[in-house]
Amino acid sequence: MKLILLTAVTMVAFAANSVLNRAAVSGIGMEAVDFGVVRLVSGALALAGLVAWQRRGFALGGLGRGVAVVGLLAYIFGFSLAYRGLDAGLGALVLFGVVQITMFGGAVVARDEVPVTRWIGACLALSGLVWLLMPTGGPAISVVHVVMMASAGLGWGIYSLQGRREGDATQATAMNFLLAAPVALVFGIALGMDLQMPVAGVWLAVVSGVVTSGLGYALWYAILPSLGASRAAVAQLSVPVIAMAGGMVVLSEPLTLRFVGAAALVISGVLVSMRKG
Repeated sequence: MKLILLTAVTMVAFAANSVLNRAAVSGIGMEAVDFGVVRLVSGALALAGLVAWQRRGFALGGLGRGVAVVGLLAYIFGFSLAYRGLDAGLGALVLFGVVQITMFGGAVVARDEVPVTRWIGACLALSGLVWLLMPTGGPAISVVHVVMMASAGLGWGIYSLQGRREGDATQATAMNFLLAAPVALVFGIALGMDLQMPVAGVWLAVVSGVVTSGLGYALWYAILPSLGASRAAVAQLSVPVIAMAGGMVVLSEPLTLRFVGAAALVISGVLVSMRKG
């Protein structure tokens, strides 16, 4: 039960990132890439302070650290750039679909136990997500932006798989952010980052970086060894549902019967998958 509660808290943190991003980018007019850079830099500074205060040390961590940093950067910037030309619903569907493939693939390669109930739960949850997010019409889909979002999903899947090997979740997350932040800053400047960002947007990015990303990702790394790759993959299918519910509460977005039905299907699939056998 404790693991399920911690997983739920982590998924809420991930969903909050989405709500904060939408509030800053769509509501305030902040550039998505600028949001991502501020998010990473603020998270890095906060985690560095926490690690120094707790005297955990700043070990680089070898090749595995490099893999996690590349995965984190691919996720942050693939996500930000993809939404410049991709519908939000389709983007989330591509993102989490690729995360499922990556993490289930990692579980199979590592020969983790993946019981039949988990495959059934994954299919239930994914079908609910398709029902909820699949676009019904509109402009032509940009293949370039789909590839960017797929890269983000691959990056996040790799970042999560690497987390199963970390002994100190907080220290590992801090080092991932500290090494990724300078690269993100240079990349953001190269893309024409606006140095006069809206103050409200910056504050939302800081909250996202320090609380729901920095501390949220540290918690994610802490529970991943117990959760396992396949259960972790399916659990994340609840994030778009939680984010949409948050949008209804915070951003006054409408509640629909489609959302209620699809959300019930997704949550049912996640609960089935969380069973050990």
